Amino acid sequence: MATAATPLEMNWLEMKWEQMYEGRNPLIVTGVFSFLMHEFVYFGRFIPFLICDFIPYFQQYKLQEAKINTNEDYWKCTKKVLYAHFVFEGPLIFLFHPFATILGMKVSAPFPAWQQMLTQIVIFFIFEDFFHYHMHRFMHWPPFYKKVHKVHHEYAAPFGIAAEYAHPIETMILGFGTVGGPLLYHAATTFVFKTDPSWGLHLITMLAWIVLRLFQAIDAHSGYDFPWSLCHWVPFWAGAEHHDYHHQAFIGNYASSFRWWDYLFGTDVKYRAYRKRQAEEKRKLKMKKSL
Repeated sequence: MATAATPLEMNWLEMKWEQMYEGRNPLIVTGVFSFLMHEFVYFGRFIPFLICDFIPYFQQYKLQEAKINTNEDYWKCTKKVLYAHFVFEGPLIFLFHPFATILGMKVSAPFPAWQQMLTQIVIFFIFEDFFHYHMHRFMHWPPFYKKVHKVHHEYAAPFGIAAEYAHPIETMILGFGTVGGPLLYHAATTFVFKTDPSWGLHLITMLAWIVLRLFQAIDAHSGYDFPWSLCHWVPFWAGAEHHDYHHQAFIGNYASSFRWWDYLFGTDVKYRAYRKRQAEEKRKLKMKKSL
C-alpha cells in the first residue's frame, strides 16, 4: 500500500495505522479490523444499559417500566444477532474494501482533518436518516411487514442489542443507508462534481461514521431515556424516547436519527398525543401527592 506521508509527517495513530497494513493483504486487514471493531462497539455499547437493568435507581428512566425483558430474551437475541453478523454482515464488511478502493477511497495516512470528517459524517447522518425513514415506512406495508419487518418487532420493549435483530433482507436494505451513503458521496465528489481529491472518502472517516451510527442505533433501542440523553440537548435528535414508541405502538416514528421527517409527514401525530397524555398524567399524579 502506497504511503502518502513520511513517518516524520505522521502522528502516532497514523503510524500505527500504517504498521497494521504493512506487508499484509489490505482486504484482509480492513475486513478483520472492521468486523472486530463492529462487534466490540455493538456489544460494548450495550453493556452500560444492561447494567442499568439490574440497578433499581435507573428503572425510573425506563420508557416501558411494566415490560421486563428476561435473560432468555437477551440470550435469544444475542445468538440470532451473532449469527447474522457472521453469516450476513461479515461477508459484506469484507467486500466493502475492494468495492470502495475501485472507487478510489483513500486508505493510507495521512488522515483527513477533523473538520472534514465532521462535515462528511453530518452528510452521512442526513442521508441515512432520509433513506431510513422512507424504507422503514415501506417496511410497514402489510405484505412486507408480515414476511420481513415483523422479525424486528418481536420485542415491543426493545433493548440495545435488538438494534440489529432483523430479517436478512431488512439488514441489507437498511444497511445501504449506512454504507451506500458514503460510497455515493465519494462517487459524486470524485466523478460527478470532481472536487478536490482530498474531499473524497477516507477509510478512517468511514469507520468513525460506523461507530457513531452503531451508538445511535443501540441508544435508540436501549429502552432508557435519561436526563442526559442527547434528545434533551438537541431538540431534533430522535433517541430512545422517540424510537421506543415505534416498538410500543408498532407504527409511526419511522426515522432513525432525527425527528423532522416524521413531523413533516405527520407520522408522529399519535406519538405526540401519547406523550402529551403521559405528561398530563404525571402532572396530576404529582399534584395529588403534594396534597
